Amino acid sequence: MSWIETINTEDWDGELGAAIEDDWRTAGLDVRRTAMLGYAERLTRTPADMDSDDIDSLRAVGFSDRDILDIAEVTAYFAYVNRIADGLGVTVEPGLDNG
Repeated sequence: MSWIETINTEDWDGELGAAIEDDWRTAGLDVRRTAMLGYAERLTRTPADMDSDDIDSLRAVGFSDRDILDIAEVTAYFAYVNRIADGLGVTVEPGLDNG
């Protein structure tokens, strides 16, 4: 099951998953989810630019230090797995690609 299908089966509006995939910034997410995704995007795209303001922005919307650790670890894990797969030439299983 794809993450979109998972979102759409867990008390979410059936269109929310598609809106998130299209652009999470305009999907109507609450401030906590928006902050979390902004942090994850920044950590993924420009990790050397991360600073205490990034942590403080998550704390400001109610994330605990443990929550922030979880967000950072999951973000880093996905980056790691994708780089390993790319480096080894792993291909996407049939039916899981976006094409």
